[in-house]
Amino acid sequence: MNDPSDHHNPLQGMALMAGAMLVLPAMDAIAKYMATFEAMSPGQITFYRFFFQLLCTLPILFLMFGWGALSAKRPWMNLLRGALHGAASLLFFAAVKYMPLADVFAIYFVEPFMLAGLSALFLGDKVGWRRWTAIIVGFGGAMIVIQPSYEVFGLKALLPVCCAFLFALYLFMNRAIGTADSPLTMQTMAGIGGTLFMSAALAIGSGLGVPDFELSLPSSILGLVLLLILGSLSGYVHMIVVKAFRMAPLSLLAPFQYFEIISATVLGYALFGDFPNFSKWIGIMIIVGSGLFIIWRERVQARSLKAS
Repeated sequence: MNDPSDHHNPLQGMALMAGAMLVLPAMDAIAKYMATFEAMSPGQITFYRFFFQLLCTLPILFLMFGWGALSAKRPWMNLLRGALHGAASLLFFAAVKYMPLADVFAIYFVEPFMLAGLSALFLGDKVGWRRWTAIIVGFGGAMIVIQPSYEVFGLKALLPVCCAFLFALYLFMNRAIGTADSPLTMQTMAGIGGTLFMSAALAIGSGLGVPDFELSLPSSILGLVLLLILGSLSGYVHMIVVKAFRMAPLSLLAPFQYFEIISATVLGYALFGDFPNFSKWIGIMIIVGSGLFIIWRERVQARSLKAS
C-alpha cells in the first residue's frame, strides 16, 4: 500500500502541502457558516465532519483494497489518533462559532511551539536556548492576539490553545504510526475513531443540556450539501497532507502550514466581514516569525548531525 518512491518527490510534496493548506480553512468557514446561519451546534457539526469523512473514504478503501484494508497494522493507535483529531476539531469548530476565523488560526498556531516543547520533554529531542526563546516569543505573540479576543469572548478565546495542544498530541500519534499503514487506511480509521468519539461526546453533552452539543439535522438542502463538502474535504485533503509528509521532510513542509492564515483571512472577510486589526497582525507576524525560526533551527541541527 505504500510507495517506496514517495520520499523522493520533495517538490511534489511541497506543492501538495501548499494546496492543502490553502483549501483546509474552507472546512472551518463551512463550520462557522453552519453554526452562524444554520444554528447547528459545534458538536453536531464535528460529528457530521467525521461521519461524512468516513462515508467518503470507506467505499474507495474497499474498492481499492477490499475488506482487508481495514486490518490496520496499528488499529488502536489509528483509532486513538481519530479520537484526538475529533476532540481537537470540536474545540476548533466551537472557537470559530464565536470568534473570527483569522483570530482562531493565529492563536492555534502555537501548536508548533507545543510540539517542540513536548518533543523535548518526552522524546528527548534536543531543543536549545534559541528555540526555547522562540517558543516563549511565539506564545507572547499569541497573547497579543488572545488579549483583545479574551476581553470580548472570555474563556472561549482559549479554545484554540486547547485545540492546538490536542492537535500536537495527534501529530505525535502520526509520528508513532509512521508509514505502517497507507494514508487511505489512516484516514478511514481516523474517521471511525472520530465518529465514535463524537457519538459519545454528543450523547453526553446533549444529555447534560450543553447548548454546543445540541442534536440537530441540517435545516436546508444547502446545509446538507455543505456538510457533505465538509466531510469530503476533511477526508481527502488530510489524506493529501499525509501523502505530502511521505514525499518531503517535515522541516521542508512545516512552513506551508502558515498558508492557512492567508485563506482564513480572505474567507473570514469575504463571508463574515471579519478582518484582523493592527495589533492582531503584529501578533500573527510574531507567531509566524517564531515558528519559522524554530523550523529553520531544526533544519540547521539536522544538517549538523548529518555532517558529524
